[in-house]
Amino acid sequence: MVCCHLARLMGERKMKVADVVRETGLSRNTVTLLYKETAQKVDLEAIDKLCILFECGIGELFEQK
Repeated sequence: MVCCHLARLMGERKMKVADVVRETGLSRNTVTLLYKETAQKVDLEAIDKLCILFECGIGELFEQK
């Protein structure tokens, strides 16, 4: 199972879903699905934009459990 740490990263920076949408240009639906960890698949471009925004690597955004 792959877990997404977007909610934690957003919480550490006191960001809301709307902030991430505005900063990345991703759709609100994409960000919300990742935030709630209900996404079934993620576009590589979305992963790249989130890693750039949070200045992190893929391993900090996602974890395989």
